[in-house]
Amino acid sequence: MFNKGWLNALKGNKSNYILTALSLIIVALITSQNIYLSDFGFETSMRSFYNNYLIFKNSSIHLLQNENLYVLYKQQQIDLFKYSPTFALFFTVFAFLPNWLGLFLWNTLNALVLYSLSKIPYSRTKSFFWVWLFVIVEFTTNVSSSQSNGLMAGLIILAYVFLEKKNILLATLMIVLSVYIKLFGIVAFALFLFYPDKWKAALYSLMWTVILFLLPLIVVSPSDLIWQYQNWLDLLLVDKTVADSPSLSGWLDTWFNFKPKGSWIVLVGIIMYLAPLVQFKKYGQDNFKKLILASTLIWVVLFNHKAESPTFIIAIAGVAIWFFSQPKSWINNILLILALLLTELSPTDLFPPFIRQEYFIPYVVKVFPIILIWLKILYDMFYHTDVTELKPVPQR
Repeated sequence: MFNKGWLNALKGNKSNYILTALSLIIVALITSQNIYLSDFGFETSMRSFYNNYLIFKNSSIHLLQNENLYVLYKQQQIDLFKYSPTFALFFTVFAFLPNWLGLFLWNTLNALVLYSLSKIPYSRTKSFFWVWLFVIVEFTTNVSSSQSNGLMAGLIILAYVFLEKKNILLATLMIVLSVYIKLFGIVAFALFLFYPDKWKAALYSLMWTVILFLLPLIVVSPSDLIWQYQNWLDLLLVDKTVADSPSLSGWLDTWFNFKPKGSWIVLVGIIMYLAPLVQFKKYGQDNFKKLILASTLIWVVLFNHKAESPTFIIAIAGVAIWFFSQPKSWINNILLILALLLTELSPTDLFPPFIRQEYFIPYVVKVFPIILIWLKILYDMFYHTDVTELKPVPQR
């Protein structure tokens, strides 16, 4: 389903071939490093450098063995599985492979789906090279953690791409799949407001939701599946906010000692996110739709109370779509530089350890430029999308 689109994106574009090769080299090197460090005595299997992959892999085995997916298996991993039973079923594709091969294929899948960024029509650059160069640091962080955030970002972007191609069936599948990975993907359903056939989109979404909900029946009984979903719900209900998470709530806490209830922060976030959508006359503008896409990708990180550093590949993808789709502006340039320095590079050795440990990490500096950029996107949607439509620059 995806290969044809990726091949078309690469056709006739040498820089994209180079980027694809570079991305796969990064995946291979990081996978090899993590396998080596974990399997040759630097850490035990319970504290593996690819612990997230092991959590996903073990969830598949637990599902097949009819064990509770949502309890901590201390001898196998160091954290809980928090995704849907459907995700556990999907991961059986990797679960019975050797760790080195399964981890490489999983990281490659995240990279290829995230490469859907190449299908966005940008107006500020002639080459996708600059877009990918901007996201490469966060992409590397995500691969290092073997998480699903690259996949999440790519699925939401693919939903937009398929909507632009009037393929509602696949667009709805992308978003529903993202929800079955992480629930905050539900925010992306807002994209359907800007396209025709809304009733068809609603019906397709319902269809995919039911299909994916029931899909684990392939390997478990109906009563066992309901039991797993109940266990998942119980886990989500006790899932607490992380005070120092690099999210909006963590920023308010560490900078201002302001600790409102998480539900209030999310409510305010929803109102702000939806506020630009009252401009119905702008729904047909391509630039407005790309701003909504960027806002969506950033929103799901800012208002995720369990956000962590690898989650930011989702927000950085949104920042890239925003910046490279907008007219030149010194404010935008400054914001992009801040995002590059404080969001992408702040955890790296570019800054001395004492600065990272004493200031950047405790004060969740990583999220600050993303907050500013999201506010700028909201401003742009109100005041800068009623200009003459920006035309995409042909890529070369």
